[in-house]
Amino acid sequence: MVRNIVILGGNSHPRLVESVCNSLGLPSCNRILTKFSSGESRCEIQDSVRGKDVYIIQTGFGGNGSKLNDHFMDLCIMISACKTGSARRVTAVLPLFPYSRQPDLPYKKAGAPLIQPPSENGRKDYTFDSVPATPAPGGPKSSGFPNPADITNKLIRTSLGNGSGPASPKANGKANGDAYFGGNGVNGTQEHQDRRGQTGNFTTHDYENLSIVNAFEARPGYKQWVAQAGTLVANLLTCAGADHVITMDLHDPQVQGFFDVPVDNLYGRPLLKQYIMQNIPNYKEAVIISPDAGGAKRATAIADSMGMDFALIHKERRPTRITDRQNASMMLVGNVADRVCILLDDIADTGNTITRAAKLLKKEGATKIYALLTHGVFSGDAISRIKASALDKVVVTNSVPQGEHKALLGSKLEVLDIAPIFAEAIRRVHHGESISVLFNFD
Repeated sequence: MVRNIVILGGNSHPRLVESVCNSLGLPSCNRILTKFSSGESRCEIQDSVRGKDVYIIQTGFGGNGSKLNDHFMDLCIMISACKTGSARRVTAVLPLFPYSRQPDLPYKKAGAPLIQPPSENGRKDYTFDSVPATPAPGGPKSSGFPNPADITNKLIRTSLGNGSGPASPKANGKANGDAYFGGNGVNGTQEHQDRRGQTGNFTTHDYENLSIVNAFEARPGYKQWVAQAGTLVANLLTCAGADHVITMDLHDPQVQGFFDVPVDNLYGRPLLKQYIMQNIPNYKEAVIISPDAGGAKRATAIADSMGMDFALIHKERRPTRITDRQNASMMLVGNVADRVCILLDDIADTGNTITRAAKLLKKEGATKIYALLTHGVFSGDAISRIKASALDKVVVTNSVPQGEHKALLGSKLEVLDIAPIFAEAIRRVHHGESISVLFNFD
């Protein structure tokens, strides 16, 4: 019996909350967590949390994402309610951390286009982002204009009036620079005063000259910046009052750096290794497969610790002749002919990666294909895609609810229980013990 501790569950995964409470020998905290008719969340903690260690279990899943944001808002409100109720420490337990896959998006082909080297005519080609906003006289020419010309001369020929009338050409025969600035300091002043009464269509910025503005377009391949939701989620949790975060198999371990509070990232690796040894005959002869380069380190760690062979599926992206879009072709690095293959990944969302990998492995001569995943989200048409795939068995943990998925996939889906792992992590954190034992399995 663990004393002075409170387990508070959200609405995202009630079965996991019940399993964790049973493992700890504790009842779950009584609370009211519903919604008003306006859609706002209502949270009321009905048990005292004063001076206690509170663990709030809420996973990042909402059934095809329909309620994910609602569950996260409920979590923040529950954290704030416990802090207001004088809880000694509040720990957010998120088996699947929401928005953990997005921080890597902005870094793929992001940023301004690079300046190209000089072309054959010796002139540099500049993009809209690389051209200075106010070029100096005699500066470089820009390729943004339909007919390359000196930006300074083009602006000189533009009227400096109030921007509503036609531009006035220069009547004298002086050079453009002398005509504008008045070489002797007198003609320029007189000409400027004469132009005050005239009106011009354009200003020096040429905001209304669409033929010039539209010429400045980003080059193909330029990708606009993407919001970093991972940083925002971390700030929301800490601002709500979370003192500690416990999660499992972050898609990007760098997410831990977004927090100013301790983050314990548990591994599903021991559970998957145990399944391999107990349920796959002659597993030493099988091959561990990483479906993409991003999961190679995760897969090789298991393969090396178990003395098994390793293979990698590489996605090679090449532009097609029909369109400028990138088409991905998958290439196997390794030998899988007449062998059992075990695909390892941390998360399966749409199921596109693992099903395409299974198709390639079957084509290369694999006899049986397993897919071992920590988080089985299975959003969109993932279930129907897995049904029609070459996968013989899909093994996931119950970090997200798997009841509906199990009913649809039947014996093809097997679910591993992570409640004992999180229960032991909660017990060790509460007593100030090390949790490193949960990272290894021998």
